[in-house]
Amino acid sequence: MAARRVPVDVTLETSATKVFATAAQWPGWSRSGRDGPRALAALAGYAQRYAPVAARAGVPFPADAGADLRVVEEVAGDGSTSFGVPGRVTGPDRAPLTAAAAKRRVDLMLAAWAVFDDIVAAAPEHLRKGPRGGGRDRDAVVAHVLSAEAAYGRQLGLRLAAPVDLAGAAGVRAALAQALRGASDGTPLVPRGWPPRYAAHRIAWHVLDHAWEIEDKSTGDGAG
Repeated sequence: MAARRVPVDVTLETSATKVFATAAQWPGWSRSGRDGPRALAALAGYAQRYAPVAARAGVPFPADAGADLRVVEEVAGDGSTSFGVPGRVTGPDRAPLTAAAAKRRVDLMLAAWAVFDDIVAAAPEHLRKGPRGGGRDRDAVVAHVLSAEAAYGRQLGLRLAAPVDLAGAAGVRAALAQALRGASDGTPLVPRGWPPRYAAHRIAWHVLDHAWEIEDKSTGDGAG
């Protein structure tokens, strides 16, 4: 008898111009579209791009993960949503975490970093630009990601200096991972900070969003 398919729980964050669909149990697997159906289609379409993250973390990821998405909550977005950031904390983000569940989320976050590093290492210095010449080159994207991660530390009660390059990123990453590794009742680690579930998702999403950007804009000779 075939194994029963387990739906992937998804939250929707909706604004007038953009909707984010986020897989609640898979930190970093979040995509956007102009409306709910397009956001869900984008999320499903990225299942196989997310699969290497799960594999790197040693977390089983269903081959048909994008085939059965179940919306469990829809929240109103805000300016950050329209800008292109899944910035709203949802009900699933506030759920408690056992030590094992926290470790799983941190392992996926660490794997997102590893995938990012691999993509950066394989990318040319100059990335293909948009139709009007817009967009950053590889090292500028990396600098942006590292700066953001250091800033994210404040949401966890950490004061972190942004590393100048990937070689210096280990300390920041270790501090973020350590802060999120333990069991939690779901509340933020500091007042007005991020709940641990949301923090792992937001960090992994930002890393993967830019990893896939670099991958998509890479060419054989770096020209474009």
